[in-house]
Amino acid sequence: MENKNQKLKVFVGMSGGVDSGVAAALLKKQGYNVTGVFMRLHEFGDEKNARLAAKKLDIPFKVFDFRREFKEKVINYFLRGYKRGITPNPCIVCNRDIKFGLLLERALKEGADYIATGHYVKKSKIKKQKSKIIYKLLGAKDRNKDQSYFLWTLTQDKLKKILFPLGNYTKKEVRRFAQEFKISDLIKKESEDICFIPNANLSEFLKSRIKTNKGKIMTVEGKVLGKHRGLAFYTIGQRKRIGLPGGPFYVVDKDLKKNLLLVSKKRKDLEKKELIVKNVNLISGKQPDFPLKAAVKIRYRHKAVPAKLSWAYADKSADFGKLIKVKFENFQKAVTPGQSAVFYKNKEVMGGGIIIKAKTCYN
Repeated sequence: MENKNQKLKVFVGMSGGVDSGVAAALLKKQGYNVTGVFMRLHEFGDEKNARLAAKKLDIPFKVFDFRREFKEKVINYFLRGYKRGITPNPCIVCNRDIKFGLLLERALKEGADYIATGHYVKKSKIKKQKSKIIYKLLGAKDRNKDQSYFLWTLTQDKLKKILFPLGNYTKKEVRRFAQEFKISDLIKKESEDICFIPNANLSEFLKSRIKTNKGKIMTVEGKVLGKHRGLAFYTIGQRKRIGLPGGPFYVVDKDLKKNLLLVSKKRKDLEKKELIVKNVNLISGKQPDFPLKAAVKIRYRHKAVPAKLSWAYADKSADFGKLIKVKFENFQKAVTPGQSAVFYKNKEVMGGGIIIKAKTCYN
């Protein structure tokens, strides 16, 4: 009996890492017509291992050169954020504009029915009235590896064309698959937090690309304690490498206009109960019925906590996509502008937005 998947062509983004290699192998085993694709994004990619893995799996292999677009859309975005004193998340933009933007567009143009990646996340679909299908993005089986936080920018049109083969497996199971498919000897690399920064040396990377101005380090009460190297080199919640005696001190805020780094010895001064997000996306594509209860993550390893979502400003003419306010039930530490606030309902990712400001408890 013919496998129904045999006529479906899938382009799998292969980085040279174990997850994307196993994703390609699983899809081939399920009968899909699989092509491996390596995206040239920067000088630190592992094209050699990706190519060897595709050869071992006996699948066609392509290379898409997105270096110019990656620099413009991801690296420059990253640097602009740090120049402004915020802490951007390049993975969010890379997923939106490169992996599920350029790769998806190019794959469909070349005849693919789907693209697939090695993300640990699930997709489901439900039928609504008039046979309309709604796609949902869900957290992975392996909670420790779940990457749904990074994919809140996905839309219905994109989810329709994406497969996530690893969502129902743990990392341990994926490593076992790599041995079963005889690719574990080729694929050993784990993804880096920031793939385009060698040796994960963020400070050196920024120093070589950003011109910064020194300024005063001040307590939240207004006492000057010393000088900072430039606001780009500090992030909210940081307590090491601040350069002050008598610590520990915590970075609790930045005054960009006055070029001030605000610190405190009190952890409670990191606490915030409200934040504002912009560039909001809801995966359902529907305008929200506010106020709305949700669980919200403010960074990747942050536990989703109860909150209420509403329009940031009382404006009856407000359209979907304008600023949204997130009010937590309890105070949260180190809310960081530039990072993403992601909204969950149980395991479902409802959507998210970029944090632009938060209400502090010491104001």
